[in-house]
Amino acid sequence: MTMVMGICRSFHDRALARFFHCFPCLSDPARRSSWGLKVTLVMLHLIFVGILFVFDGDLIETTKKEPWYTALYLLLLFATLVQYFITSSSSPGYVFDVMRAVNETNVICQKSSMASKQPASSQNGSLNVVIEGSQSGRNFQGSNPSSWTKLVMDMYPPGTSIRSCTCSYCNVEQPPRAKHCHDCDKCVLQFDHHCLWLGSCVGQDNHCKFWWYICEETALCLWTGILYIMYLKANISRAWWKDAIMILLLIALSIVIIFLLLLLFFHSYLVLTNQTTYELVRCRRIPYLRRIPERVYPFSKGICRNLYNFCCVRSSIYSLEPLPSSQELEEKARPYTCLDILACRCC
Repeated sequence: MTMVMGICRSFHDRALARFFHCFPCLSDPARRSSWGLKVTLVMLHLIFVGILFVFDGDLIETTKKEPWYTALYLLLLFATLVQYFITSSSSPGYVFDVMRAVNETNVICQKSSMASKQPASSQNGSLNVVIEGSQSGRNFQGSNPSSWTKLVMDMYPPGTSIRSCTCSYCNVEQPPRAKHCHDCDKCVLQFDHHCLWLGSCVGQDNHCKFWWYICEETALCLWTGILYIMYLKANISRAWWKDAIMILLLIALSIVIIFLLLLLFFHSYLVLTNQTTYELVRCRRIPYLRRIPERVYPFSKGICRNLYNFCCVRSSIYSLEPLPSSQELEEKARPYTCLDILACRCC
């Protein structure tokens, strides 16, 4: 018996080794978990939509008469799944990558300035690190020899210790709004949260993609819920077991819709005020946000500018925001007057 178990275990180990050799991406437990989540999400979408097409004969008839209706619905389903995979596979913007790019650009800048009199930015313009706010006016495209440490320290108030803004895990200097993610084991620019459903962090580079994903997912769930209700209205007394399955799925779908709507409204509020989930929830634990009065958004540049930066700025541009000065905070904390409203101060 012991020999048989040993043979079975040896065969199992060889089979696993051969499988991981053919699919090396699945040898990592974290990647296996991530792929498991992706397969689960696709299967859930196919189950909710597939049962609808299997049970609802009226929907099939509608498809034959008006194929554009079903085509739009299936197109939304496809776009939602594509947006999910794009968001889950995109980088949130890691501090280490930006730091390495800035330091490499500075080295190239120094070599270029020694080799020729042409500006280095003309030879290496792939990186754009923009510092906004009152200390703006500096666009690092390979033309500025400042190191990453000096770049980060310039964004904090004078006298700030370098030790207080250095990550104890990555040992890199964190610009404001960055945070170390223990799940990814990396520091993320404008860290929002680590999304278990995506299997990655939501940060500066993929927050816009994440918003569009939950927007498309919400629209898909609402449309699917309407189709479920239309089916139950027309077929409530034909087959009880079909009605029971559809009602159970509709209840689960309703819970998901409520969650998605709340999530969509919450992240829309964050976008309009240029905040992150981490900053909103842990503002009293973040040292540089403790002095900020309540209902004052220190990084907000107005609704229109916030929307533009969120939606229209290219992902190749890393926007590093310095901490606002005391004068800027006083201006943002000033109560609104009728003149401010007419002048569109909030925009």
